[in-house]
Amino acid sequence: MQVYSIDAGMFKLDGGAMFGVVPKLLWQKLIPADENNLCTFSMRCLLVVDGTRKILIDTGMGNKQSDKFFGHYHPSGNNLLNSLKENGFGKEDITDVLLTHLHFDHCGGAVDQSQKPTFPNAIYWTSKKHWEWAVHPNAREKASFLKENILPLMEHGVIKFIEENMQQRTRFSDHIEILFTNGHTKSMMLPMIQFKHHTFVYMADLIPTAAHIPLPYVMGYDMFPMTTIAEKETFLKEAIDKRYILYFEHDADTECCDVIQTEKGFAKGAVHQIRDF
Repeated sequence: MQVYSIDAGMFKLDGGAMFGVVPKLLWQKLIPADENNLCTFSMRCLLVVDGTRKILIDTGMGNKQSDKFFGHYHPSGNNLLNSLKENGFGKEDITDVLLTHLHFDHCGGAVDQSQKPTFPNAIYWTSKKHWEWAVHPNAREKASFLKENILPLMEHGVIKFIEENMQQRTRFSDHIEILFTNGHTKSMMLPMIQFKHHTFVYMADLIPTAAHIPLPYVMGYDMFPMTTIAEKETFLKEAIDKRYILYFEHDADTECCDVIQTEKGFAKGAVHQIRDF
């Protein structure tokens, strides 16, 4: 089994929106904002080679949107396909694309500019509950669910659904289980990867950066913030007990870290890179 960090580039989001009710005086010490109150975040995907399967987790925002759209987010840096190539893989090699959820910065790269699946030999996976949530969006979340990122997957017959098991985690492959969460959006999937005697958890938007580990640090983008806090607390207690390593999709500086308990609550522990394992 092999695991590769895949860089789909950087983008910018409003710092206030990313930290919700936490005052700027506090969060800017962790992730500084520019003169427009924008902070830089990564779109860090993950490639898991598990037996004969080459499983790509999330795809970044892609490149098919308009200049006006990208003008809001200022994408920069590497891109998904180039990063795969740098690690020795082409788009034809991918057998599975696991989409944690269908917000544009997580699934935009799943469909190319010609409105075809980017990975021609892949099955694309999402949650059935989340698919219904995305194709019938609420007014607050609608801007994050772009039809051109989602519907072509169904039209080309490549989408399959992972059913949420309310009693236990769902097995996806020999070394990947799925933890479902519902605070950020309905039925978001967090892959838990067994690798080199460790459990790496792809945090998606439950804990998008190491700065979001403290319980009150919840994004303004979350649909159900009190649910997020409850899910974070349960997960972080388990992460400490079972020594999980958190893999961050959106932290521009920290790829992975442990979690520790301090007098003030949960905090970032030792920092890692997956290539060091």
